[in-house]
Amino acid sequence: MMLALGIDIGGTNTAYGFVDIYGVIHAKGSISTLGHSTVDNFIEALHNELTPYISKFGHGNIAGIGVGAPNGNYYTGEIVFAPNLPWRGVLPLAELFKNIFALNTILTNDANAAALGEMKYGVARGMKDFIMVTLGTGLGSGFVANGQLIYGHDGFAGELGHVIAVREGRKCGCGRLGCLEAYASATGIVATAEEWLEQRDTITLLRERKGKISAMQLHKAALEGDKLALEIFDYTAKILGQTLADIITITSPQAIIFFGGLANSGDTLLVPVKKYMEENILNIYKNKVELLISSLPGSDAAILGASALVW
Repeated sequence: MMLALGIDIGGTNTAYGFVDIYGVIHAKGSISTLGHSTVDNFIEALHNELTPYISKFGHGNIAGIGVGAPNGNYYTGEIVFAPNLPWRGVLPLAELFKNIFALNTILTNDANAAALGEMKYGVARGMKDFIMVTLGTGLGSGFVANGQLIYGHDGFAGELGHVIAVREGRKCGCGRLGCLEAYASATGIVATAEEWLEQRDTITLLRERKGKISAMQLHKAALEGDKLALEIFDYTAKILGQTLADIITITSPQAIIFFGGLANSGDTLLVPVKKYMEENILNIYKNKVELLISSLPGSDAAILGASALVW
């Protein structure tokens, strides 16, 4: 039985899975992306983690490695200036993987990998036009039009997270001001909470968590009716919804599919996102675009999508 090794490198954790051609995951796990001083040390740690599985399945039965990573370039196999990874510069990731694992390796953007997984195995099955939005440490996206992922001439098309959503706004990890990622990601919504707690005297459940707030805690507080938490979600949803209204004019997608930690907030985020999107959308697109949550559990969409690169 031939298997593909799918790897999803996130800003916090790296997930992996051994997947057959039918999309069945035969083994999976994760390691921390953080705590490795160089990318070589990270790959060495991942290799040590994966060696027992490769021995179990047989090296000759591994068809190759597919990797999804922030700022991953499908054409060159490089990660290029990824703001949410601990290593800077241009990293020849596919080549490094190939050298240490002795397996052919294909790299793409992490959100593109998630889009592939969703298109083959999830709620986007049968769709030819959709946008995948990953709301994790950062904000990634994959654009599918006419049944194909859009890579652009240089491999970097579809960077929704780095559309300027707030002119002269908050500084983004990429170095620019006002990127969507700086507001509508797990990191962004926490930054809003921390700023507002400094600026306001509002009585809120969040105050006791000051300095230790997470997106999950914000969601929990919102579900408990905390006014500040609800206002933070509304503010985040407004920025995201208005930006999506603009982006829809480019590819006219059937759906926008959300994946990742912040997407787990469900209706708390997506109901107001839908409201602000529809309020700002061009008339010809009104009520045509569905907002959906990924149907694939946990990191499976990215793992499946990355493995599909091999097949």
